[in-house]
Amino acid sequence: MQLLLILLTYAVFFTLLIAPLLQMCLGAFHGGWSSALASLSRPEALHALGVTAAVVAVVTVLNAIFGVWLSIVLVRGNWMSGLARRLLNAIIDLPFAVSPIIGGFMIVLLLGPQTVIGTLFADMGFQIVYAFPGMVLATLFVTFPLLIREVIPVLQEIGTQQEEAASTLGAYDWTTFWKVTWPSIRWGVIYGIVLTVARSLGEFGAILVVSGNIMNKTQTATTLVYQDVENFNIAAASSLALVLVCSSIILLLVMEWAKRHAGRKGVH
Repeated sequence: MQLLLILLTYAVFFTLLIAPLLQMCLGAFHGGWSSALASLSRPEALHALGVTAAVVAVVTVLNAIFGVWLSIVLVRGNWMSGLARRLLNAIIDLPFAVSPIIGGFMIVLLLGPQTVIGTLFADMGFQIVYAFPGMVLATLFVTFPLLIREVIPVLQEIGTQQEEAASTLGAYDWTTFWKVTWPSIRWGVIYGIVLTVARSLGEFGAILVVSGNIMNKTQTATTLVYQDVENFNIAAASSLALVLVCSSIILLLVMEWAKRHAGRKGVH
């Protein structure tokens, strides 16, 4: 029975992961290396990869800054009432309960070109939906809880004794953070950042709704793969998808390294 379960596990692993990956490689290199490189060097592919990189970079920076700050507020903010803390926690976890497509649709309903707020920004020459800012907002909505849920348990575990001691010795809040808090949470932050980058790279639903999938303007790598599949350009779709898969594998290795290092440092 145990052998059967092991064989079944390997069969599922091969069917769901290895077989599609092999098929993707065969599709990408069906016409040889030159065909794969030609698919990746298309103007629309280069632009989509550039937009993806830009969205990932901005979202990662914003998540790192506001994620760490909000984590500290939730754990150390004694001034917050219990109700406010529970409400804020529920809002943070909202992306886990709401489909990314619904999240993107909510942004369109709130900031779209036909809305009051969207029209106000458009009159100021600043378009949100069907433009880069909307794509950043949609990706932020999807990824925002990831870093926070990594940092909060670390802050709860380390307690406040060292921070209180630093304050007693006359250290400013900023000095206390960099000298005491940051060394204790940095591996949790790094792990959350890797999760954020991986999730941002693969985001599709919210981006598709908010961006409009406009070629050479708001198209990301994932939406270009979708368009290539819709146009039966399987070789091009496979080449671009293979780049995303390789990026995800590298991020997975980095994530495992960060997890092991954090475990050795006593973070998790």
